[in-house]
Amino acid sequence: MTGLNFRGMKESILVLLPIFLAFVVLHLGLIVYGVAIHGDHLATVVPGAVGEARTMSHAVGPFVVAALLMRAFSLGGGTYTGLEAVSNNVNMLAAPRVPNGRRTMLYMSTSLAFTAGGIILLYMLWNAQHVEGQTLNAVVFGSVIDRLGFDSSFARNALLAAVLASEAGLLLVGAQTGFLDGPAVLSNMASDSWVPRHFRDLSARLVRQNGIVVMGVASLAILLWTHGDVTILVVLYSINVFLTFSLSLLGLCTYWWRHRHEGARWLRHFALSALGLAVTSTVLLITLIEKFTAGGWLTVLVTSAVIVLCILIKRHYTDTRAQIAKSDAIFAGAPPEVDNDAPATPDPMQPTAIVLVGKHRGASMHALLWVNPLFPGHFRNVVFLAVGEVDAQSYEGAQHLERLHQTISAWLDYYMAHCRRHGLAADYRIAFGTHPVAEFMKLAEITMDEFPNSVCFASKLLFRRVNFLTAWLHNQTPLEIQTRLHLQGKQMVLLPMNVE
Repeated sequence: MTGLNFRGMKESILVLLPIFLAFVVLHLGLIVYGVAIHGDHLATVVPGAVGEARTMSHAVGPFVVAALLMRAFSLGGGTYTGLEAVSNNVNMLAAPRVPNGRRTMLYMSTSLAFTAGGIILLYMLWNAQHVEGQTLNAVVFGSVIDRLGFDSSFARNALLAAVLASEAGLLLVGAQTGFLDGPAVLSNMASDSWVPRHFRDLSARLVRQNGIVVMGVASLAILLWTHGDVTILVVLYSINVFLTFSLSLLGLCTYWWRHRHEGARWLRHFALSALGLAVTSTVLLITLIEKFTAGGWLTVLVTSAVIVLCILIKRHYTDTRAQIAKSDAIFAGAPPEVDNDAPATPDPMQPTAIVLVGKHRGASMHALLWVNPLFPGHFRNVVFLAVGEVDAQSYEGAQHLERLHQTISAWLDYYMAHCRRHGLAADYRIAFGTHPVAEFMKLAEITMDEFPNSVCFASKLLFRRVNFLTAWLHNQTPLEIQTRLHLQGKQMVLLPMNVE
């Protein structure tokens, strides 16, 4: 699954789509045929089921019956993985995204609801009983297939094997949810600095490769730890998925409550979200209480540890940004005024300082201001290199990319105005891509060929307290570029910038 998802969302879905279609077609045919064959029993089976439920309610109370239904609902929570994947990746669908997302979820919910309800109905109509070594699905579908009148046992067993194989294959479709949702969630969290910024990165095929690796490694670790025990895996999944549902619905409730004055239809949306929140939170509470000693406690422990880690990462990024913001504030404001007789076009034959700049004006100016003290009066030209990183956030649409281009252009205008004000000819080169290092290397190689008498400069954050987190949370782009340029025999100077 990890290797498949490296090729992109579309390719992985195309591979898994035949499995889902085979599941739907086979089960649709057998369910319709099985109900039709024993349709005369509906008049007794349905009232009997209703009567048994009513008798149980009188015997143990309606709250116990509701709790049992909620428990069954939680155990079937895996059927919501497809809906969750679509709802969390609407921005990845083809336009018009919202109508396509609604239509897709309608198709999925209808097919799964029909399949689940139809199988339960077959259990009752065909009086499926437990058989050692077989699931109830194998028992009931085997009985239905026997009525098809196959001449050979091979054909009968082949059809039954195909049905059961499609059910097993559907687990791969369910597992795909983690590879679709996980990297997307990590990417969004990385944009908000809750996890390392590396998770924003897109590979050459525009997939969130770092998140996919994490999902693959985490899945393998969980499988090894549980020895593939489905009971434990269902508990792990149910608790976290209903926690996710509850938090998402709580967010929707908060959203509609805050926007209650903006339209008359807010109450309907709020009521629907509140109803969903009540259901999912109740299921979560029941699952936690019932399964706490059967693996639920470990789920709570692991989830809490992840939350604490995210808070620590967020705090580190916040503190680092606060320190860098102090230097950014020094150079805030409009670009300095430039005289008309200031140097304009750089001369390729003159010594040239190539400065790699980023989104922090203070760090970029730190590198620029150190060039002349280190090489007094040597450089006559300055060429700025900037790369707009096309991460998961900026790839959401053309407007994001346009804003990114405007932002970078504003930085470069400031740097060029500063240079020209001090008698230096200045120019810039700009590129966009999913790999900043690769794009910087392309720009640097082209620019250094154009300006043969040149040296590259860049700022490098230097932390007073160095630990494994600082190396993990910061990508060290300047150091990697310097190493690559040095291997090519080209010069680059890193200028340390202290961060508390």
